[in-house]
Amino acid sequence: MVDSVTLAPGQGPRWRALPGHLALGALGVLCVFPIYWLYATSLRRPDQVLSLSPIPWPLSLGNYAEAIQLVDIPQLLINTTLVALLTALGQLLTGLLAAYAFAAWSFPLKRLCYLLFVGTWLVPFQVTMLPNYVLLLQLGLLNTLGGVVVPNLCSALGVILLRQHLDGFPKELLEAAKMDGRSSWRTLWTVVVPNLRAPLAALAILLFVTAWNEYFWPAMVLQRSNDVLQLGLRSFMISEGGQGTYWGPLMAVAGLACLPIFALYLVLRRHIVSAFVRSGLK
Repeated sequence: MVDSVTLAPGQGPRWRALPGHLALGALGVLCVFPIYWLYATSLRRPDQVLSLSPIPWPLSLGNYAEAIQLVDIPQLLINTTLVALLTALGQLLTGLLAAYAFAAWSFPLKRLCYLLFVGTWLVPFQVTMLPNYVLLLQLGLLNTLGGVVVPNLCSALGVILLRQHLDGFPKELLEAAKMDGRSSWRTLWTVVVPNLRAPLAALAILLFVTAWNEYFWPAMVLQRSNDVLQLGLRSFMISEGGQGTYWGPLMAVAGLACLPIFALYLVLRRHIVSAFVRSGLK
């Protein structure tokens, strides 16, 4: 006689999850394939750039060598990393300070001030770009990397996301720190920040990627130069004489532009996954 087995809720034959795993796998392949084709094209021989072969063979670094000859890629990578890093750090710091104030303090018109922060996030960039451009002109920051960074040092998105996490922060810990004689500034850096590493890491990579991928604003500010990687890519769009596009060097530079983002994700992946899996503190 075979004993019956009672399955716990949510349990069942593993084959039932197979269609879902197959669908996720197919979506993953669709997402990864353009990146693979980018690097595959960059590693083809210059005379085989337009080949449709899925595997580039023989491998060649000729496109990378040509790209380095046409533009100063190391300097572009340094400039772009500096701009994205300063922008992300500025937005992270201002977002943390503002979110901490909204979550931990009580002051007049608090709700109205927060709604104004949210409202600035909803204002299209096209509305603010001209006033920012005129301000940079008056400050003498046009055609400088500082002009790209300064108007973007504050992000309403950072304030909104961090406030959601700080609203779930145990108020008992803040009260205990206050009774222990810690100032608000010290409480922020010794109590709050250590417990928000996952949300801060997730927000940091989001802000960094956004700043790294920005094209339109640097194109407005840096009109006379290609000092960042996104503008440097324009050098390969039209070849001499307007006969075509430097597809090989273009793919090589684009592949190099992706590497810092991949490296940042590998460093922060544990915190990023943790931030998306849970909200607030355990």
